[in-house]
Amino acid sequence: MTPFVGELIGTMILIVFGAGIGAGTSLKKTHSNNAGWVVVTLSWGLAVTMGAYAAGSASGGHLNPAVTIAFALNGDLPWGEVPEYILAQMIGAILGAALVFLHYLPHWKATDDPAAKLGVFSTSPAIPNTFANLFSEIFGTFILLLGLLFIGANKLTEGLNPLVVGLLIVAIGMSLGGTTGYAINPARDLGPRIAHFLLPIPGKGSSDWGYAWIPVVGPILGGSLGAVFYQAVFLGRLSGAFWVVVAMNILVLFFAYMVNKKKQGNQMNLSNRTA
Repeated sequence: MTPFVGELIGTMILIVFGAGIGAGTSLKKTHSNNAGWVVVTLSWGLAVTMGAYAAGSASGGHLNPAVTIAFALNGDLPWGEVPEYILAQMIGAILGAALVFLHYLPHWKATDDPAAKLGVFSTSPAIPNTFANLFSEIFGTFILLLGLLFIGANKLTEGLNPLVVGLLIVAIGMSLGGTTGYAINPARDLGPRIAHFLLPIPGKGSSDWGYAWIPVVGPILGGSLGAVFYQAVFLGRLSGAFWVVVAMNILVLFFAYMVNKKKQGNQMNLSNRTA
């Protein structure tokens, strides 16, 4: 099996299990409706574990463009292979979302809430706030990459790495996921969001493209920061890439802060006019 096929199948499995629990808990007339956040986070952790086991021997089981880019920054993957990995991850995510749509076919019509249907496929903020939402995705993926690198550095977990990584995903979901739904993976959010846009889902509503950049840009920035931080602090290898990545994170967060401030100003002006 080639790395391309490995990443495609592994990411497809990730989304089948992950979006599958989203459908099971959100769509009406399922036996698992309203199962709760603990079930969701456990299922996503197991989804990552199974996807990583499926792809691990062929590609290393990245399943995540943020991980692929971070590993390339660290020198663990040639930059020339990055586009192939990301393309496979995106295709796998779209296919996985389409399979979930088919599996729950009669339940889409039974569910009236368009937001619940979108939530099966992609993430959304509990409280919309451009700066805070972006920071959540950056920080969650920063922790993810540090965790992956810590796990890889310890022989203690050898042979069980996918299972331990799954537990890391559970921990991130339970502790940090309540703000944005913890995409921490551009393919996990963007691929299914594209599927939501394309599929004939009854009463599906908007795919919320205005928010879609946050779970793409945030994880890439956070994952890259985690990689260069690990190199600089834990391995003592401070490079120019560290300062470039830090500067990019600061600049994009500042942009998000200014966007958020402008939105708040517009809302205040609108309130004053209607008062």
